[in-house]
Amino acid sequence: MRFDKVEFEVALVRAGVSRKQLAEYLGIDVSTLYRKIENDGAFTREEIVKIVELLKIDNPMKIFFAPRLAEKQVQEV
Repeated sequence: MRFDKVEFEVALVRAGVSRKQLAEYLGIDVSTLYRKIENDGAFTREEIVKIVELLKIDNPMKIFFAPRLAEKQVQEV
């Protein structure tokens, strides 16, 4: 399982929320948010709950617990 950064960015755009706004909402520095995003979505459970609420994400599994591409490719063969 992994963090789907592309789907996360899509959710931000759809919600009209900037990374800076999200960081403020989570109570963390913008640089910390960037590190979490780049570090395969290293968010705490509480942060994920807040993100899902703010961005109104219908399917958080798709973003925060996406299957790895290699696993998908193996299953498709």
